[in-house]
Amino acid sequence: MSQTASVWFVLVVALVAANLPFVNERLLALVPLASRHKPLAIRLGELVLMYLLVGALGLLFERRAGQIAPQGWEFYTVTAALFVVLAFPGFTWRYLLKHRKAAHA
Repeated sequence: MSQTASVWFVLVVALVAANLPFVNERLLALVPLASRHKPLAIRLGELVLMYLLVGALGLLFERRAGQIAPQGWEFYTVTAALFVVLAFPGFTWRYLLKHRKAAHA
C-alpha cells in the first residue's frame, strides 16, 4: 500500500471509529449491555479506546513505511482534538437531534 493510500485509510478508519461509540448501544459495538441505553461515560471511554487503536494502526503503517518519527505531546494533543472533531457527527446524531420514539404495538 502506498503512503498516500495508508494516510487515507487511517483517516477513514478514524472517522468510522470516532463515530462508532455514538451510533450503537453495544459495548465496543459487539457486547450487548444489560441496560437499554449506554451511558455517556462508557461512550467517552470507548472514544478514548478507539483513539488509541487508530493511533496504533497509524504507528503500524508508519513502521512499515520506514523509521518511526519521534512525537512530542503536541502531536498527541492535536490528533486527539482531530479525533474529537471527527466524532462530532455521531455525537450530534445521538444527543442533539430529536429522534422519533418508536410506536409500541
